Amino acid sequence: APEPVAEAPAQPPAPVVTTAQVDVSQEAIDVTVEGESVANRKRRSAEAVKVIETENLQREAVDMGQALARTEGVGVRRAGGLGSRARFSLAGLADDQVRFFIDGVPLELAGYGPDFANVPVNLVQRMEVYQGVVPVRFGADALGGAVQIVTTENLLGSRASASYEIGSFETHRIAASAQHVASASGLFARASGFFDSSPNDYRVDVRVENSSGQLSDARLPRFNDAFRAGGGGVEVGFLDKPWARRLVLRGFASASTQEIQHDTTMKVPYGEVDSGNRSGGATLRFEHTYGNGLIADAVGGYVFRQARLSDLGRCAYDWFGRCITELPQAGEMESRAVDRHVGQHTGFARINLGWSLTPNQMLRLAVSPTWVRRTGEDRALRSTGGVDPLSARRGLYTQVTGLEHELDALDERLENIAFVKSYVQLARAERLLPDNSFMAVDRDTFTFGIGDALRYRLSSLFTAKASYEWATRLPRPDELFGDGILIDANLELEPETSHNVNLELAFDSRETRHGAFRGGVMGFARLADQLIIPQGREGYFTYQNVFAARSLGATGAAGWTSPAQYLSLDGNLTWQDVRNVSSEGAFGLFEGQRLPNRPHLLANGSARFQLSGVASSRDELSLTWHTRYIHAFYRGWEKLGSQASKQDIDAQLLHSLALTYVTRTARATFSWTVDVQNLTDATAMDFMGVQRPGRSVSAKVVAEL
Repeated sequence: APEPVAEAPAQPPAPVVTTAQVDVSQEAIDVTVEGESVANRKRRSAEAVKVIETENLQREAVDMGQALARTEGVGVRRAGGLGSRARFSLAGLADDQVRFFIDGVPLELAGYGPDFANVPVNLVQRMEVYQGVVPVRFGADALGGAVQIVTTENLLGSRASASYEIGSFETHRIAASAQHVASASGLFARASGFFDSSPNDYRVDVRVENSSGQLSDARLPRFNDAFRAGGGGVEVGFLDKPWARRLVLRGFASASTQEIQHDTTMKVPYGEVDSGNRSGGATLRFEHTYGNGLIADAVGGYVFRQARLSDLGRCAYDWFGRCITELPQAGEMESRAVDRHVGQHTGFARINLGWSLTPNQMLRLAVSPTWVRRTGEDRALRSTGGVDPLSARRGLYTQVTGLEHELDALDERLENIAFVKSYVQLARAERLLPDNSFMAVDRDTFTFGIGDALRYRLSSLFTAKASYEWATRLPRPDELFGDGILIDANLELEPETSHNVNLELAFDSRETRHGAFRGGVMGFARLADQLIIPQGREGYFTYQNVFAARSLGATGAAGWTSPAQYLSLDGNLTWQDVRNVSSEGAFGLFEGQRLPNRPHLLANGSARFQLSGVASSRDELSLTWHTRYIHAFYRGWEKLGSQASKQDIDAQLLHSLALTYVTRTARATFSWTVDVQNLTDATAMDFMGVQRPGRSVSAKVVAEL
């Protein structure tokens, strides 16, 4: 259940000559670019985007959450070890207020599981973090921004890669991919897969009864927190044909199991509660450039997802893993057995059309319909003859349409992107009444939004950006209907809206005789209304509108790479002030106070030392240090209760260290890494009472052919 950084380049981006696959935001799908990589072109565009390249990340023993958390403006909080729920925030807005996409497809429909943190880094080529202003091509109703994870950019040639990581707490992570392109026929095939496993039996500080029946401190291993996940996909199709630049059919499946160790504050241990997810589906993608200046890029598909929660144990457990009391009836989390299964059928499409009006103007249209139908049952409840609320009718149709105009002027020093969006949502559901009958609850929503992004190149070193969007986020199926597991339904939710503003100044010196310097500062404002946040009691949550909130903040980043790239230093700082501005309703008493359970000061730092030509002319040895600081923050409203009674999460300073050796041959690249996370074995805690792993050591090997 939810709980209420791109890394700066390790070295300056060098000019390249490359062939790139370009999406509908470009004038052509296949172009040859001299002087700038795709990542640098995006950084220098008008879009409010931070770009993270994964070449070095793929060699470290980090997951997607750790990689993203190194970016300014980004917060990632975890409720445990591998597979634990992760909360992503961007400029003060969090959870579903920020949307995730994999190659333009919503994360939950892409076959990698429901959590962004578990997407294998070694299958990812690049990540793009859009700060509050989201391009229309995503078809997104995002309130606070979006994250695009790119895995399919380089489709040229035949290649393969594999990685294996082994680490503390019996952690194993495997990822592999291979692709082949028959240049004569244009036939394309690719397969990828991943597997993760860990019992997550790291030690935590708990209170247990001693021999005299009194509570005492103990440091004991977790015993019901195992995670296992796996998945894969196969793609076949054609590239570079007269009738299609790309036509690819993809099929995929994934599954995961996650034991649940304790309640939301780690006070009560569970011994037999577990959950799981599985999904499968298929997508068809089409891209082509027509002679009249029309560009088409479309993807559509069907996905089935199922989530389950099983709580059928008849024992109450202590932190030693012992059954200390036999329960009068099955169920550790609540006073009855739970065996819930919730399925979701989703059909979707993302259709993007672009017209080149003049050499300096582009018009784009994006249409993104999504159909969702929920099914479910609580088998334990039905066995007692009770009325199952999961059997209620639940359906949702959502469509986001966007129209965008791009203008380049003043010899490409000025770029402006203006857009308008419309949002439609049709909800069809039933509510269980006290007399055990169902009442139809239908709701139709229509609204619109506008935005603009402006970039001006002040010089070859400085770039200024300004962007604005009146953004809308429609409630998600889990927010409206609940997930049948840990989230209760709330059919009265209203859409969120926000005025998002960014002002940014970036500096990049490229190469000088003193090295390469880079940096930037950004100020942001998020003026949100009907903000949806999770509110909970022990074990369960429901989403509620907070009526109004505002987030003001600033980020700064700076970096330097020495001549010959022996040493690279980077750091960033984020300050954000997210406050409730409601003067009435349930939260009117807390007007002017910070929203609870949200960090407001974050910082990251890194240093990378690299030697080349250690044992051969094509190898390198590097030592990389990362540090992250999170300032203390309150779990509840800051002015509620006395100072002594307030619960807070202490300030944290965590370090990691990675030693990597890379060697290359004419046809392959191999790397070996030893990575130490939480180097000082500090007590790490992102959520009140829920301890994260202490020091861990991992070894990772990567082969690229």
